Amino acid sequence: MTTTFTDEEYWAAIVLYGLNSATYKMALGKTLLDLGQQGEAFVPWEVLAKTYFDNYVARLLGPVTLPQQGNPTRLTVMERIVRRYLHGSLEYSQAVAEVARTAFSDVIPRFQTIGNNKELARGKFYQYREGHSLTLTDTLLAVAQSAQQTSLRTQLESRWNLLEGAFKMVHDHSSLQNDLRDIYLINGYQRTSLTTNIPFLEGYQGNACFYCGEAIPTGDVHVDHVLPRQVLNHDEIWNLVLAHSYCNTSKSDKLVGEHYIHKLIQRNENIMGSNHPWKARIERELGTTGTQRAKTLRRHYDNVKMVMGPNYWGGTAAYNPATDPFFRKFITVLNNG
Repeated sequence: MTTTFTDEEYWAAIVLYGLNSATYKMALGKTLLDLGQQGEAFVPWEVLAKTYFDNYVARLLGPVTLPQQGNPTRLTVMERIVRRYLHGSLEYSQAVAEVARTAFSDVIPRFQTIGNNKELARGKFYQYREGHSLTLTDTLLAVAQSAQQTSLRTQLESRWNLLEGAFKMVHDHSSLQNDLRDIYLINGYQRTSLTTNIPFLEGYQGNACFYCGEAIPTGDVHVDHVLPRQVLNHDEIWNLVLAHSYCNTSKSDKLVGEHYIHKLIQRNENIMGSNHPWKARIERELGTTGTQRAKTLRRHYDNVKMVMGPNYWGGTAAYNPATDPFFRKFITVLNNG
């Protein structure tokens, strides 16, 4: 016996049985119904981004907002964009452009999935050209304008509420945490290319991984943020080090142990002993004396701990700070003397 499902049942299955690690699918579902109700099949990418952004702003505009994904150490792309917009560090047009550029890489390809099955509803409600346009199918236009569209919207809203409630259970959203996040979001800037810093950093670190002290193989060098960029939102040189891929991947976005902060402070003082232009930048960001710089860096470390909670990475099992060759480098010994 073959079971025939209605278009509305397909839609409900996508909403109810999708695998949701964030609220992106609910927001896109609401956006699709909004666009479909207007009756235009062709949707430019900018219009999609604007409608999607407006839905998130409406959701996150209140004085108390619930988390939009389950990882307590992170904000979603949309949370970050909306917060920056609400705090005035992004104009409306800039925020929409940022949504168009960064927010759809996962949700657009995956929305038409029921459970783990990518084929049951593939192409049923839209086709798309990445970064260009969305084309709504006749099926979506009919669903969005059907007599059931109100109940479908209610279902979406309920599912969104349910996800937020589940995410709240694993988050500790103290006001201080959010205040710290917002400070770094407002004062931060978009990611820049870090590869140009490799030759400069090598001069003060040598061909050794910051985290394990072992030589970095040719072609395996990575520039890493010691304090996670997803909190600090900047690429200042005082927080950048070289690592090989294994340590960089193992550390990921985790908070490093105290011994690495001591090492980072010492590395920065090595730079301050030179006449490189970055010296003035570090001085401006951290302070004019070694004591001030160490105090400022540790304050950032404490702030990140407050935001991220106990999510530590102490380094590779074989790493021993006491035998780290960095601390035997000539310039380090001189600075410590």
